Amino acid sequence: MKARKITALLSDELLQRAQRVTGKGIAPTIRRGLELLAASGAYATARTFRGKVRFSVRLGTLRQDR
Repeated sequence: MKARKITALLSDELLQRAQRVTGKGIAPTIRRGLELLAASGAYATARTFRGKVRFSVRLGTLRQDR
């Protein structure tokens, strides 16, 4: 993994609120926020396929496979 060092101007209040949620320092908090943003983009892309993909496995069959 290649890492980059960045400088960002952030609202102190926003950063403190985010850190309270994560319970971690600045870098891990920012990293988590970027991960969530990237995941939401991937989820939005996946939603465009809703109803367009046909599966060969039946839902009942999946439920029986416990």
